[in-house]
Amino acid sequence: MIEGMFPNRAEAGRRLAESLSAYRGRDDTIVLGLPRGGVPVAYEVARQLGLPLDVFVVRKLGVPGYEELAMGAIASGNVLVLNEDVMRALPNPEAILDTVMAQEKIELERREARYRQDRPTPVLSDRVVILVDDGLATGATMRAAAAALRKRGVARIVVAVPVGAPETCQEIDLEVDETICAIMPASFHGVGQFYQDFSQTTDEEVRELLEKARQAEKATG
Repeated sequence: MIEGMFPNRAEAGRRLAESLSAYRGRDDTIVLGLPRGGVPVAYEVARQLGLPLDVFVVRKLGVPGYEELAMGAIASGNVLVLNEDVMRALPNPEAILDTVMAQEKIELERREARYRQDRPTPVLSDRVVILVDDGLATGATMRAAAAALRKRGVARIVVAVPVGAPETCQEIDLEVDETICAIMPASFHGVGQFYQDFSQTTDEEVRELLEKARQAEKATG
C-alpha cells in the first residue's frame, strides 16, 4: 500500500462517498464530521450524497498524568460516556472526573460556539447518522462518539473513514450498525501515512466548511 494514497482530505472524502451511495439523498440521514480533521472529509461526503452536514464534538477525558488512558468522554449535546473499568481503578474517581470534565467542557463549549455560530444543535433522534473522520488509528474518539450518539437515540450509526487500521475497523464494526473503512492496509503506522497533505485542519476551516454546507442546503431546500 503506497504512502500518500490520498492527495488531501477533500479527495479522500470524495472517494469515501462512492462507498456510501446507498444513502444518497435520503431525508432521514445526516453526516457528522469529527473535528477537526474529519470535517473536510465529511464535507465532501455530504456534498456528494446531497445530505446535511454538521459536527459532533467529542472530548476525551484522560486520566491526569496518563492522558492517553481515557476514563470517558463528553460529547455534543451534554452527553457523558464513562469507561467503568478505568473509573474503578482510580483512587478517587469522582473528584478526578469532576476536575478533568470541567476543563474539557470548557474546550468542548468553545469549539461548539466557534463552529456552530448561531445554528442550533441538530435533531438526531431516529435519524441515520454517518459519522466521519479522516481515519481510524486506535478508534478511541470514534468509540466515544458512537456511544454518545446511542444516548441521543439515533436510529442507525454508520462509521465511515477513508483509511483505518484493520483491527480497529473490525472492533468498531462490533459497536455500530455499519462500518466503512475504504482502505484497510496491512502495514498501518498512522493515518497521516496515507495522505500527501495531512496538515492540521484549523477551527476557521471547520467553520467555513459548515457555513458552505449550510448555504448549499438553503439553496437546494
